[in-house]
Amino acid sequence: MKLTTNSIEETQTIAKLIAPKLKGGDILLLRGDLGAGKTTLTKALCEALGVKEDVTSPTFTIVNEYNGKYKVNHFDMYRVNSIMEAMEFGFDEMIRDRDSINIIEWPEVVMDILPSEVIDMEIKRIDNNSREITISGVEL
Repeated sequence: MKLTTNSIEETQTIAKLIAPKLKGGDILLLRGDLGAGKTTLTKALCEALGVKEDVTSPTFTIVNEYNGKYKVNHFDMYRVNSIMEAMEFGFDEMIRDRDSINIIEWPEVVMDILPSEVIDMEIKRIDNNSREITISGVEL
């Protein structure tokens, strides 16, 4: 499914439509260039999942954990160079936790160890306000 949004609010609305469909054990992949809106989408997802904490990009910490309706593991794999590096901080154990929802930005480095059933979202920046979002693995 391909959707076009023309504002941050419209992008947030997509996240709010996806959030109720998520359940423990789900893995959501977020792909897109720097500044495409991956963290903006994650913030809206977390808010819709009842997270009260301030959601920030885990660029330097690799993973932030939040609690809401579910535990949410928010990964930013941009600075992770190998599967072995991901394993060192327990990535494989975290994504197999059936009580957590896992949101993974820049998932390319860990694709080989992910289960086949994931929700995949690619965000393409059209201009300052507009995004093209391609979603597979979940129906809206």
